[in-house]
Amino acid sequence: MTASGTAGSPRCSEAEILRALRDGGPSLVALSGGVDSALVAAFAREALDDGAWAVTLAGPAVSRAEVARASRVAAEIGIAHRVVEVDPLERAEYRANPSNRCYFCRSVETEALRRVGASLGVAVYLDGVHADDLTDDRPGIRAMDEAGFVHPLARAGWTKDDVRASARARHLPNWDEPSDACLASRVAHGDPISRELLDRIEEGEARVRGLGFRRVRVRTRSRGARVEVDPEEVARLLSEPTASRVRAALGALGFAPVELDPDGYRTQGATLRVIG
Repeated sequence: MTASGTAGSPRCSEAEILRALRDGGPSLVALSGGVDSALVAAFAREALDDGAWAVTLAGPAVSRAEVARASRVAAEIGIAHRVVEVDPLERAEYRANPSNRCYFCRSVETEALRRVGASLGVAVYLDGVHADDLTDDRPGIRAMDEAGFVHPLARAGWTKDDVRASARARHLPNWDEPSDACLASRVAHGDPISRELLDRIEEGEARVRGLGFRRVRVRTRSRGARVEVDPEEVARLLSEPTASRVRAALGALGFAPVELDPDGYRTQGATLRVIG
C-alpha cells in the first residue's frame, strides 16, 4: 500500500496500527486540535512511549482556540508537545488563493515540521488523514505525500466514524468536537488572503460562537460574509434577536453585506454562494 493508502482499503485493527507504528521507529505527529491527529498522537504515544513527539503549527490561518485545544489534548495523552510558528502568507501562491491553495500551505508547513523532526532524530512523520479524506481531491494531502508523511489511519482503512469511536473509547477530550479547517478555507478562491482578513474571520467566528453556537463558519467573498452554523441550529440563527446580533457583530468587523445561510454548514463542497 502507498503512504496515503487507498479509499476502500481493508480495515486494519488497532493492534495492527500500533504494531506498524512501533516498527516505524521514532515519530513526529502533526497535531492539530482535531480528533483525527489526536488519535494518531495517542497511538504513537502508546506504541513508542518517549519515541513519539507531537508538533502543533500556529500562525495566521490557525485559530488560537485550535492551538489551545491541541495543547490540552497533548497534555491529556502525555505526549511531548511543541507549538511552532509558521506563516504560509510568505508564499505569494498562497496569498493569491488559487483552488490548490492548500498545496502551498502544506508545503510550507511540512518544511517546518521536518526541520523540527530533524532536530529530534525523527524517522517517521505522521498525520491524521483517514480513508474518508481520500474520496475527493485534496491538494494538501499531495503536499504531505511529497514531504514523505505517512497516514496511518488511511493506511488502515479507518473512516471518520472509526476514528471517533476509538477516540471515545480512549476518552480523548475532543472525541466529539466538530471538524475544523484552517481559517483560509473560509475565503472564496481568487480573493487574496491577508493576515488582516484572517484575523477578522477568526474574531467573527468567536463572536458568533459566543452566542452559544457549536460550529461556526464565516465564509467571505469580496467584502461580504455568509454565516453557517450546524443545520439543527439554523432556526435559532435566523430568529430574532440573534440574527440582528450576528449581523451587527460582523458588520462591526467590516463585513458587508452579512448573510445568514438558511441551509447550514455543509461538510463537503461548502462553497460560498454569491453574496448580495
